[in-house]
Amino acid sequence: MSAVVTIILTVQMLSALAMIGLILVQHGKGADMGAAFGSGGSGSLFGASGSANFLSRTTAVLATVFFVCTLALAYFGNLRPSSSGSVLESAIPAAPVVNVAPVMPAVPASGAAQIPAK
Repeated sequence: MSAVVTIILTVQMLSALAMIGLILVQHGKGADMGAAFGSGGSGSLFGASGSANFLSRTTAVLATVFFVCTLALAYFGNLRPSSSGSVLESAIPAAPVVNVAPVMPAVPASGAAQIPAK
């Protein structure tokens, strides 16, 4: 079970890192508007229109993989073994208390005892 959780956690971490990288590479919607009015260059790695489809679909696939891994980790995290019961049921019982005389509180000293003698 531990190996499965480790594999799922590794896939989740790799998909998260890849998704962060793809999101940082993509252009926002406002970047196209600025390029249309001539304020910036519109050159990109995959061309003007090809990057939107490839990067968007890859990001969607990675987001789905991340979501499925998260659900699987939540399932395995809440899975309890059926052989053991509660933690309290398996605890070692405490030693019985032997008859002990009650401790009486100390009687406060009177005010006369607190006055220093000469």
